[in-house]
Amino acid sequence: MIERAGRREEGTGRRLSAAPALVCAALTLSACGNVGRFEQATPTAAVAPVKPNRVVQQTPTSEREHERILSSYGGAYDDPKLEALISKTVERLVAASERPDQAYKVTILNSGAVNAFALPTGQLYVTRGLIALASDTSELSSVLSHEMAHVLAKHAAMREDQARQAAVVTRVVTDMSTDPDLTALALAKTKLTMASFSRQQEFEADGIGVGIAARAHFDPYGAARFLTAMERNAALKIGKTALDPRAQDFTSSHPATPERINNAQTTARQYSSPESNERDRETYLAAIDNIVYGEDPSEGFVRGRRFLHPKLGFTFTAPDNFTLDNTAQAVIGVREGGSQAMRFDVVRVPAEQSLGDYLNSGWMEGVEKSSTEDLNINGFPAASATAHGDQWQFKVYALRFGSDVYRFIFAAKQKSTESERNARETVNSFRRLTLDEIQAARPLRIKVINVQPGDTVESLSHRMSGVDHPSERFRVLNGLDAHAQVKPRDRVKIVVD
Repeated sequence: MIERAGRREEGTGRRLSAAPALVCAALTLSACGNVGRFEQATPTAAVAPVKPNRVVQQTPTSEREHERILSSYGGAYDDPKLEALISKTVERLVAASERPDQAYKVTILNSGAVNAFALPTGQLYVTRGLIALASDTSELSSVLSHEMAHVLAKHAAMREDQARQAAVVTRVVTDMSTDPDLTALALAKTKLTMASFSRQQEFEADGIGVGIAARAHFDPYGAARFLTAMERNAALKIGKTALDPRAQDFTSSHPATPERINNAQTTARQYSSPESNERDRETYLAAIDNIVYGEDPSEGFVRGRRFLHPKLGFTFTAPDNFTLDNTAQAVIGVREGGSQAMRFDVVRVPAEQSLGDYLNSGWMEGVEKSSTEDLNINGFPAASATAHGDQWQFKVYALRFGSDVYRFIFAAKQKSTESERNARETVNSFRRLTLDEIQAARPLRIKVINVQPGDTVESLSHRMSGVDHPSERFRVLNGLDAHAQVKPRDRVKIVVD
């Protein structure tokens, strides 16, 4: 498993160069500054420990990691119904585990990504995106028991040691490197990466987790069903490139291969009995009804190629064939095929400093000072400049909006008329949101409904809002294969605004 965490620091004066990009990719135990995001995440209270007499023993390292995880994943998601369901589920799993004395504390993360992970101390994390994807409590229990297994088998502690060693090696490498071409990685990879679990450790955690869930009387086949759901969910992202930062999802760190699904099914057969088949679907659906789905508009959100930030009051549109992703540190755009990328973030620039001077202040290597140009974009003061590397060409814009300065960084493997036009049109699309647009910016939510006579997968998927591939998305969200049909009185999930 890979845990990704980042810090939202609105820093300037940092060089967009190889060192921060690569150090951030390996360092897991010390603070690592990233170029700015829009706002500092405000960590909220995590879910209470499962039992008052079992308390997770915090360490300075785990406390720092906890804060960084909260910052990277939008803080904690406050939902008493979900917290109660998860606490009850974890309590059952702990009682059925080989270490009922081990304490766990679960935090629901306010992120639409599909991810879950654990720290060696027993701190467990699950995103609301994963919760929305699961179809019943047995599927959620399979994720929680898998993460508990990593703690019980001390995988997390071993991985932490590996990451610490990797960080030392990376510091040596990056201290010697000043290759500005590596800034292409900084454009797209904005998540901290922790050392991954080995394939053997993942299989071991699968086996232990299925056993714990079965002994807690949950359906042991929940793991196989959820691994399948993750694979199908990932398949909806076909066409994304290796630069696409959506690798924060669970499937990149817990690859849901057919072999893992088969092994989970084989393990489940060993535990099949009338006592271990509880799915608890109705309770689960009741708990997730109205959960926020996808991005939280308060942090800005993506709709197709458009990014909107209602709280700060602006929007812009990415070029054709670009996929936008709103990460914790920046808005990242990647062109299909990976030949172009863009980054949008906020930086601190003193009011008395001109934007042209800022672009030439040394925060990025390879900037051509003679290319600097003062601009006016939709009434906002701005400046642009070009920068060059051996492999990538960059076009950079800084735009002052109120007291903030926003930065667009465009990277192209080859400078072309198209890449220049893409950069120019994107920046020129930056504008204020209207009052109506701000008021209409509501989060998408999961709504649980009863299937009525005459309803079909197609008709129900047409009621979905703000999602791509609505028919396939409806099937994945409801655990329906390509040929399954809905029946009257079935309870199903749809996405609404």
